[in-house]
Amino acid sequence: MAESEYLLEMKNICKEFPGVRALDDVSLQVRAGTVHALMGENGAGKSTLMKCLFGIYRQDSGEIFLAGNRLAIKDSRHAIDNGISMIHQELHPVPHRNIMENIWLGRFPLTGFGPFKLVDEKKMFQDTTALLRELEIDIHPATIVGSLSVSKIQSLEIAKAVSYNAKVIVMDEPTSSLTGNEVEQLFKIIRDLKRRGVSIIYISHKLEEILEISDEITIMRDGRRIGTWEASELTTDMIIAKMVGRDLSHRFPERDNAPGDVIMEVEDLTSPHPKSFKHVSFNLRKGEILGVGGLVGAQRTELIEALFGLRALEAGSIHINGRKVKIKSPADAKKHKIALLTEERRVTGIFPVLSVLENTAVAKLSRYETKFFLLDEVRRKADATQSIEKLRVKTPSFATLIKNLSGGNQQKVLFARWLLTEPDILLLDEPTRGIDVGAKFEIYTIIAELARQGKSIIMISSEMPELLGMSDRIMVMCEGRLTGVIDGKRATEEEIMRLATQRMA
Repeated sequence: MAESEYLLEMKNICKEFPGVRALDDVSLQVRAGTVHALMGENGAGKSTLMKCLFGIYRQDSGEIFLAGNRLAIKDSRHAIDNGISMIHQELHPVPHRNIMENIWLGRFPLTGFGPFKLVDEKKMFQDTTALLRELEIDIHPATIVGSLSVSKIQSLEIAKAVSYNAKVIVMDEPTSSLTGNEVEQLFKIIRDLKRRGVSIIYISHKLEEILEISDEITIMRDGRRIGTWEASELTTDMIIAKMVGRDLSHRFPERDNAPGDVIMEVEDLTSPHPKSFKHVSFNLRKGEILGVGGLVGAQRTELIEALFGLRALEAGSIHINGRKVKIKSPADAKKHKIALLTEERRVTGIFPVLSVLENTAVAKLSRYETKFFLLDEVRRKADATQSIEKLRVKTPSFATLIKNLSGGNQQKVLFARWLLTEPDILLLDEPTRGIDVGAKFEIYTIIAELARQGKSIIMISSEMPELLGMSDRIMVMCEGRLTGVIDGKRATEEEIMRLATQRMA
């Protein structure tokens, strides 16, 4: 066979699920030593295509070639053995084992003779030390993985992928939980892999990031490949237009909410944990979107979880509508009309094995109790129907398992769930994380409409354009301290970053 200019070729890949053609004659060509971005809205087929490459799915038709050789990939182990590795967006390490055991799991180095072989701990330690040093990852090999931050676990997964001597590494949203400095470290590792001839297939919804690190960009829509372009030929607006099939002149909706009187006052809120938030004071107005900025480790999530009663407080007070309240549990928070949309919707948000209906109604089951302690199904379905239609959730039926919906529609269901509790204050932790640009606009529109209706919103976001585009005010945290509050109209990326790195004495 003639030598190809591509290291990886996926030709005319088709994949169908019951009632859905997920991939329709999709082809992808990746050159050696390049970063090839794969982009598209949720449901565009990106994940399905990569699962075919990694052996999680078997394509119905089409061919895969690596270095000119045709591969019939049977499963993930077969893909790894042939030089294809994948870092998934949802990280699943073995938390109670150490780093070196996680990296070499299933292929431990052995010592001894015949049937009397033991794991060679010394070699495993040496190999892990060399690997981490090569990638400039500063973690001790014997560290228990469960004690690591999400960003460190992400670095561990990259090290594991490199340890397979992979020719192609798929990275699915690799920077979703990384700070700016950690992103730069990741990009340094990627550039080093490129120099070795390794190809990276890079999936991300962060457009600026894609343009910075990618050599080529393939865009998919509705299970089809729209085209492939040199990254240098594209702009963020061009990418958005090609992804969604329409021109989005603005990434954020027009907002006409008018913040009113103070609805919540937080004074000197302090966590008992020595490395968590300390002496945080701020207020929230009726109909306001209060953005919360900061880097990983700023303790933003911990703060709003405390407001929702999920974390204990050592000191401080919370006043709602001028009255001091005690919030020691989520039940207390709901009683005071507070709702929380958590950061990890798949882990702490949705119930994946339950239907859309059950996920929508679960936060207010007491609303549907009859005098015989049964559920009023007619009322429950009516409320769920109204909420789902109002938020334009795309689902085949109420009986559909929520795990089968796209990320954006899962997030809409979670909004619908909490709106059934009729909250006055919504705490949103990374509400558009892992959601494509088209679905993001829909979520932004929901948030803007809620603010217009007089709902008060605290929104944590790690995306600078999102903070600047959606916030009336932005409060910034660094290492558990509130370092400043900026008017949204006058805020700049530079000012937010300055406050986010302003360590307190």
